[in-house]
Amino acid sequence: MKELWKKRQELVERALQEELANTAILDEKLRESMAYSLMAGGKRLRPILLMAAADAVGVDGTRFLPVACALEMIHTYSLIHDDLPAMDNDELRRGKPTNHVVYGEGPAILAGDALLTLAFTVILRQKDVSAEALLRVVDEISRAAGAEGMVGGQMLDLEAENRQISIDELRRVHMGKTGALFRAALRSGAILAGAAEDQLEALTAYANHFGLAFQITDDILDVIGTAEEIGKPVGSDEKNHKSTYVSLTSLEDAQDLARRTVQEAESALYIFGERAAFLRELVGYLVNRKQ
Repeated sequence: MKELWKKRQELVERALQEELANTAILDEKLRESMAYSLMAGGKRLRPILLMAAADAVGVDGTRFLPVACALEMIHTYSLIHDDLPAMDNDELRRGKPTNHVVYGEGPAILAGDALLTLAFTVILRQKDVSAEALLRVVDEISRAAGAEGMVGGQMLDLEAENRQISIDELRRVHMGKTGALFRAALRSGAILAGAAEDQLEALTAYANHFGLAFQITDDILDVIGTAEEIGKPVGSDEKNHKSTYVSLTSLEDAQDLARRTVQEAESALYIFGERAAFLRELVGYLVNRKQ
């Protein structure tokens, strides 16, 4: 699993570099700001999930690299904006100073805007798929990134600051803020690969459990991790007075919930057999991650 992850990570890195190099950008500082965050490393998890979903359906996921790269651009835009003083006001991301710390708040906002809009140009560079499938994917990703997905979840997160919310409310926040783009990645990979309806449903169920396990683990690491391990400040949830799975239950209960959620994610993949081995191992590895 780790070997395939590394190979595809490198594939995504090269493709992202090429996309930036081939994009006309009016201002050099804007290009630098975009590249600073986009090429800062990271797990490249969303593009890899998209490719792995296609693999599970029986189609080589690397065929859909443009759409996979677009997801990483959208994710990076969200990180730039999430770190801004008006949002989480963080100064460290992926082990480096955040974009607004280096380039200023205005350029950081514009770099995020540019990456979001560039993503949809890149999606339309995808070859060898039907127009119907590509339009369906554009709809999937735009909904996931917007008010009914990631942006809506971010708004719920802002409104939840400085007050205690219920577990159900917290799950709703993260189904939007974090889970929506995971869901879009897996569903888009399945759609591009021509998945049958039962396959799409199975990957959607996996995505929902995957997103929950990822977020619980993120909350746990915010308590027990270090800035060197996770590449961003620890304790930021407490600093911003945010409810988390740890604060609403306990560290032990959150760890137990993460393990049970992983089991549910693995169970959702049974119809794919060995073709979903990567996804099965990935979610198990997830709860033990350090970054």
